[in-house]
Amino acid sequence: MSGSEGSALLHACLLDGSGGAAELDSGQVAAWQRGSRPLWLHLDFTKGDVDQWIDGLDLPDVVLDELTDPETRPRSLGIGEGLLVILRGVNMNPGQDPEDMVSIRVWVEKDLVVTSRRRRLLAVQDIRASLAQGDGPKTSADVLVHLISRLADRIGSFVDHIEEELLVIEEHMTGEDAGEQRRPLSELRRQIANVRRFVAPQRDALDRLYRNPGSWMTDAEVQELREEADRITRYVEDLDLARERAIVLHEEYQGLIAQQQNNRMYVLSIVAAVFLPLTFVTGLLGMNVGGLPGVESDTGFVVSVIVMLLCAIAAALFLRWKKWM
Repeated sequence: MSGSEGSALLHACLLDGSGGAAELDSGQVAAWQRGSRPLWLHLDFTKGDVDQWIDGLDLPDVVLDELTDPETRPRSLGIGEGLLVILRGVNMNPGQDPEDMVSIRVWVEKDLVVTSRRRRLLAVQDIRASLAQGDGPKTSADVLVHLISRLADRIGSFVDHIEEELLVIEEHMTGEDAGEQRRPLSELRRQIANVRRFVAPQRDALDRLYRNPGSWMTDAEVQELREEADRITRYVEDLDLARERAIVLHEEYQGLIAQQQNNRMYVLSIVAAVFLPLTFVTGLLGMNVGGLPGVESDTGFVVSVIVMLLCAIAAALFLRWKKWM
């Protein structure tokens, strides 16, 4: 059952224990009691009636606060018989930046799962679709595992995209269009930094989660949590490697710019060195004083040109002898 427009309740699913779920309406949710089949409530905490959906669940005050807190960072915390987990997922919503990561807050007990969000998270839609096909989570802990897995899948896709973009930049960095790669490289470095900012603490949160699971979780579910924690760890390491590669590419770009500037300055220096004696000769002959040679001679200009050419050739030969050109 999806909540009505403007309602905080996005959907309510009663797990059947075999991979499927029944959609409940508001009346059925109100009649649900602990000890029965696991219930999954998915809420939009920005709606005005969110309190009426969570107040009746008899949750600890700290959990109520965290479920509606607009500013969160990934972490996990055991409270009584439940687990509070705050996660971040890559923003795959149409028209959004992937590094603008979407937060989801999860409270899990043996027979209850409450998730809350502000913006749509495609991982939740994936789980709901799998429940509709009878291939979804079977327990409350399984909902958490599936959610972490879907989030990790999209983080992995983002990391693969980053690595592909870095390969493209590496291929073009040494070519004539190296300057055109400066903006894409800066954009990639920004994306890597923004995503790693949340993926790194998410790795730590999952590490604590599988080391201190709920007493009602099975060994298989704990093992799956450990595998997902290891997967997130690999993605963090891949992001670190991508960041180092981006730094190396940036330094290489700076080196290319410096080399181009040095080449230009070298050419200008060679031209200046060749024309330096010519400038001396023209300056000497251009003095407005009496007694300058060739002033009254018809061949004075030709002789001056020949002298300047000889000076230029001599300067070029000197530079060649010194191996400066």
